[in-house]
Amino acid sequence: MINYQSFKKILFKLDPEKAHLLAEYGMRFAADFTPFLLSMIASKYFVADDKLEQETLGVKFSNPIGIAAGFDKNAVMIKALSALGFGHIEYGTITPKRQSGNEKPRLFRHVEEESLQNAMGFNNDGMGKISKRVSKIYPYATPLGANIGKNKTTSQENAISDYENLVKVFSPFCDYLAINISSPNTPNLRDLQNEKFVKELFQTCVKLTDKPILLKIAPDMSEKEAVSICEAAIEEGAGGIIATNTTIDYSLVANPKNIGGISGKALKEKSFKIFKTLAKEFYGKTTLISAGGISDAKEAYDRLLEGANLVQIYTSFIYQGPSIAYQINKGILELMERDGFFNIKEAIGSKRK
Repeated sequence: MINYQSFKKILFKLDPEKAHLLAEYGMRFAADFTPFLLSMIASKYFVADDKLEQETLGVKFSNPIGIAAGFDKNAVMIKALSALGFGHIEYGTITPKRQSGNEKPRLFRHVEEESLQNAMGFNNDGMGKISKRVSKIYPYATPLGANIGKNKTTSQENAISDYENLVKVFSPFCDYLAINISSPNTPNLRDLQNEKFVKELFQTCVKLTDKPILLKIAPDMSEKEAVSICEAAIEEGAGGIIATNTTIDYSLVANPKNIGGISGKALKEKSFKIFKTLAKEFYGKTTLISAGGISDAKEAYDRLLEGANLVQIYTSFIYQGPSIAYQINKGILELMERDGFFNIKEAIGSKRK
């Protein structure tokens, strides 16, 4: 509907965070004041084909392409993102108390690598304001995930209480919850990625809700560590695994900053490697969501074949624009037809069968 590559030239002249805010304001305006425009967008960008439908996490997904946490931190773009054809939307990361995040600048582009580097620090409106906002639209036609994290000022000893409160508050307003202990932008948060903490965390949280709770992990641990931590979570009732968050492997881009995590194409191989390791262990035992470096239909399809029930994008949306979900979903349908799959359920995990 618009020439995004021309518009991107203007956006990319702005500071990355300001460009994101401009896009956010545009989506909010469209949802609040021009609902007819959202209908027009959905008619162009939403791929309605029952071959892409599946049920997992206890709900129906119309397609496997979701928007990852971090894009819509405050749950203000849900209607617009749904119109753009995403099959699920993960809002957040949300913390109990409002946070302003880390000092600016904290978001950087690596244009040659089609990647981003962010050190945002869980900036968000806090659980009270965000839960009230989502309560006005939930239940929603598109499955919603709530990504939750601890406040920067919360001690490691009290971290579980933050997650406990967030699970209680957001359970009525999402289809699943995703626990974030893998962001590199909250001091010492990744230290919580250990079996002891994960076991205690899930033992506590799964008793509080009938909604599935997923664990999102970092790509910067050994494969053995990743398997053991995910196994601990699943044994204690985790409903799934999201692999992966951003990476602190700064060797992946030519001119890195010394803060934050890298997402986008630079992360692709590292993220997929961890995902395949986890899929070998847990395919068929839990829901698996693959994220990190997915920018086209082939990459998304490859991850589905390896055992991903769903995939999530973020950075490729910034670089390729509003038609990204449409393009990937149409491409997946073509690849399924090529390979003789009549439904996405047949394709998922076919390399594991």
